[in-house]
Amino acid sequence: MDVILKGKYIIKCKIKAVTGLHIGEGNNSIEIGGIDNAVVKDAEGKPYIPGSSLKGKMRSLMEFAEGKVKDDLMVVAVKKGDKPEICIHMCDDKECPVCGLFGRNHGKHVTKKEFLKDPKAEGRDFSDAVIPTRLIVRDAKLIESSITDEMKENLDLEWTEVKFENNIDRITSKANPRQSERVPAGAEFSAEFVVNRYEVDGSDDGQLYLSKFIKAMKLLEDDYLGGQGSRGNGKVKFVDIEIVYKDSSDYEKDSNDLKPIATAPSLDQLKLATK
Repeated sequence: MDVILKGKYIIKCKIKAVTGLHIGEGNNSIEIGGIDNAVVKDAEGKPYIPGSSLKGKMRSLMEFAEGKVKDDLMVVAVKKGDKPEICIHMCDDKECPVCGLFGRNHGKHVTKKEFLKDPKAEGRDFSDAVIPTRLIVRDAKLIESSITDEMKENLDLEWTEVKFENNIDRITSKANPRQSERVPAGAEFSAEFVVNRYEVDGSDDGQLYLSKFIKAMKLLEDDYLGGQGSRGNGKVKFVDIEIVYKDSSDYEKDSNDLKPIATAPSLDQLKLATK
């Protein structure tokens, strides 16, 4: 397979939390006086959005939107004994928009359908279809000024709030209260994405995968990011969007001369110019 890097689309924007945002840190330990469901934070103790959370959510949404969530199109990523525990879409179709944008792994993979028939199935090797992943997602850092002094007066912690929820037994009315840490609505994060444009065996991507990425952004706006999304958390909006295209030859020039191929205050107003 011949792969040539034609250029890079660099998408910069802000991610605005329209509702409270909870992306858990994955730490089950509880400190005395601490919160039992904390959000992930950086080395300075400020909440941020991990690139892995953004990329994973967008991939998941695109798998549904592109019709890839089927037993014969999903591979077993994690198994528990003879049962498939976590399945994701991955295939060796070189035209697959999901694998083309979000990437695929080397090695052999067993589809969920094959695994359910035979948990010891050997699977197939997708290596012939593997090329460098087109989409790169940076960690999105908190824009501190987006959490105003007025907001801070109402927060439980320096950068975050605490949301209380309750499970109530339907017969006895016994309550099981719990608390979750959230980034407050109105907080903004600085985000950057890169979509690599390749020429594969003489076929130029053009703007195909950039368009697919924008589709993933729109899907995310109408879904949720992080946890407890069906209970009010995680609605986000992409704002102040700027897309710059760097041709591979531009890396030999002064990058400051590059002009955006698109700018828009929101996804609804984003129009792509051909480049």
